[in-house]
Amino acid sequence: MSELDRLLEGAIALDKWPLARLVRLFEDPRPAAVPEKAAAIAGLEARGAAPRAMVAGYTGTPGSGKSTLVGQLAARLISRDPAATVAVLAIDPSSHRSGGSILGDRTRVHFPIGERRLYFRSQASDRELGGMGRATYPVVRLLERLFAYVFVETVGIGQSEVEIERLADRVYLVLQPLGGDQVQFMKAGIMEVPHAFILNKSDVGAAARRSYHALRASIDFARPGEASPPPIFRTSALSGDGLDDVLEDLIAHRSTHDAEARRARDCYFFEKWVRDEYGRFGLDLLEQQGGADALLAASGSFEAAQAAYRAPVAPPAP
Repeated sequence: MSELDRLLEGAIALDKWPLARLVRLFEDPRPAAVPEKAAAIAGLEARGAAPRAMVAGYTGTPGSGKSTLVGQLAARLISRDPAATVAVLAIDPSSHRSGGSILGDRTRVHFPIGERRLYFRSQASDRELGGMGRATYPVVRLLERLFAYVFVETVGIGQSEVEIERLADRVYLVLQPLGGDQVQFMKAGIMEVPHAFILNKSDVGAAARRSYHALRASIDFARPGEASPPPIFRTSALSGDGLDDVLEDLIAHRSTHDAEARRARDCYFFEKWVRDEYGRFGLDLLEQQGGADALLAASGSFEAAQAAYRAPVAPPAP
């Protein structure tokens, strides 16, 4: 049995060390890693590990308690459902000066030691805008073949960083009391993205009630004409209040990308990869090759399409 086969078998069994090795492989941006990524995806699918996870996105302002909330939701989910498995991918901001990242979200998430059904991974944003890192999508492609749920916690966002909408099946916007008045809520472009809102730290009394009513009013203005306005959940990640309501919503709306939606998602992130790697020249070359959709269809997989795309733009061998 090859080393890759051993890693795949261990990852399917949700052993932490093989999982970490495979995640590191999918975070590797070097062209030399592409064939091994393609072999890993092919090996997983040959073993019946097709994409099956619901991807839930948790985004929101810094300090709203996203990390503690996500950790509590994951732990509660596996407690109520013995068949549930959850991977948490937490994105931390990278410094625009040093390029480093603290990766501090792990300190707020406490999973039981030895619990295979829970997996946590911190990831640097690599100075990307949009709330996620360059390696987020490749790692999600791996994790969605191994777990029933993948929770993606984005960087604490601003008003226009909404890329999680392209990745997740259901998006939750996490806010906190006193985070702004009605006008401030309405200014945020992110208000148009989430399927549901979570007003965390709602155990602060009158301030939480005022924020709830301001948020409800701003949703009515920011998203007019919706037959069913998105729900607002009032929670406290510390006391546990309201967390079961969020889980009920998550389970009630459990869905995964169908083939058409997954293809659209692949196209978006393939074009993003081309733009990040090669800029406008790369996008023009991609159009000459028929576009992302055609290249992905002809290649058969995301990684194979990357290899096929790189061939015309790779520098000649010395």
